[in-house]
Amino acid sequence: QVQLVESGGGLVQAGGSLRLSCAASGRTFSSYIMGWFRQAPGKAREFVARIAWNGGNIYYANSVKGRFTISGDNAKKTVYLQMNSLKSEDTAVYYCAAGRGARIILHEYDYWGQGTQVTVSS
Repeated sequence: QVQLVESGGGLVQAGGSLRLSCAASGRTFSSYIMGWFRQAPGKAREFVARIAWNGGNIYYANSVKGRFTISGDNAKKTVYLQMNSLKSEDTAVYYCAAGRGARIILHEYDYWGQGTQVTVSS
């Protein structure tokens, strides 16, 4: 079993920045891909970014490319999502997820955190 706990969400003005963290614990998961997803009110959950624990396999959704940066600290078992130049359309609940061989599809991820709210005011 893998437990994921997100933190770092909050309210920020458009153009501002936030850094989300996802702390992982539980069984060995070095082979897992770590992903960030988000879900805005009334919309489907969508892929944001992913990373492997060795720092490779980084991929971003086009909507966040150039503004968001995903990174990981293997020693701390924590994955980060640095979000810059935030826009109102980035407002959503952000979820951390883990899955073996996962890419960008929800069902490829086996474990999910509880989510953290990000609200961007315009």
